Amino acid sequence: MDLFEYQAKELFAKHEVPTSPGRVTDTPADARTIAEEVGKPVMVKAQVKVGGRGKAGGVKYAATPDDAQKYAQDILGMDIKGHTVKRLLVAEASDIAEEYYISFLLDRANRTYLAMCSVEGGVEIEEVAATKPDRLAKVPVDAVKGVDVAFARSIAEQGHLPAEVLDAAAVTIQKLWEVFINEDATLVEVNPLVRTPDDQILALDGKVTLDANADFRQPGHAEFEDTAAADPLELKAKENDLNYVKLDGQVGVIGNGAGLVMSTLDVVAYAGEKHGGVKPANFLDIGGGASATIMAAGLDVILGDDQVKSVFVNVFGGITSCVAVAEGIIEALKTLGDAANKPLVVRLDGNSVEDGRRILAEANHPLVTVVGTMDEAADKAAELAAK
Repeated sequence: MDLFEYQAKELFAKHEVPTSPGRVTDTPADARTIAEEVGKPVMVKAQVKVGGRGKAGGVKYAATPDDAQKYAQDILGMDIKGHTVKRLLVAEASDIAEEYYISFLLDRANRTYLAMCSVEGGVEIEEVAATKPDRLAKVPVDAVKGVDVAFARSIAEQGHLPAEVLDAAAVTIQKLWEVFINEDATLVEVNPLVRTPDDQILALDGKVTLDANADFRQPGHAEFEDTAAADPLELKAKENDLNYVKLDGQVGVIGNGAGLVMSTLDVVAYAGEKHGGVKPANFLDIGGGASATIMAAGLDVILGDDQVKSVFVNVFGGITSCVAVAEGIIEALKTLGDAANKPLVVRLDGNSVEDGRRILAEANHPLVTVVGTMDEAADKAAELAAK
């Protein structure tokens, strides 16, 4: 889950990472009030989960409360790379002597953690990596040893931060590591990490990505969920513990196992080329089980998508037999009743496949077509969607 900047700064404050004071708002009048409370010039910053806010006009320096209100009026409702600005962060403007870059992230390729640090902050880190690679330090972090202040100082040194601020930077970097580990993040990034004229180090911006797989031990993270912007079908799927991602297509896909579902998306896309460019409408993994309850929840989500014209149920019976899957499909259709109004193409294979196919054949449900192979089933589902 990606956080807004103001949410990232809430976590920073929790772990005593120094940053600039401010509050979030969604009205111009409140932006003025916050500026009055701060009593100094402020920055009015669009809260969207995308980079390039400044270049798009979503970050403004406001010398007075009147300016803060005016800029808030201009920025709210603005479209920044397809994201509509609904909230603003109004924070005290800081005197900046220099801008640096620091981040901790999960390095999946090398199966470790990685710290990145550069004296060249304030610009896109991709630009630094491409034009000045020697100025960007990439420091592997041992997951067991972690980052103490001494190692944090070494990271700052390798990033070419000036000697005068190494001690202050080390303290802040170590606290950012605490955010990364204690909040179960996969990314903690500060750009810019600034040096003030009196050599203080502040995190003026913040980008944090939290690992949803750790939600069970981070109950407080639920408050960061941006439910207003979330797709309602994805929210419904999450409430039923389904792994669902909405796509822009016409064939709903249900499978058991992420690998099988990914393969199903490919074969549906390939088959759809012959039927007017039909594409898969979603990724939905029901996991190892395929009970009537789980199947009904999955079908309810998919059939709630107006774009879906047909559904492809592709299940390999392993621990769960095809008998249970077939019975689950039939019971799910009974449960959904009139809400089940689009054709289902079912491909079963694996444990007790013949019995599962027989159960579906005997049920003779008008919406269900049983097909023997995955390719043939994908073609049939695409054909039905095209009609």
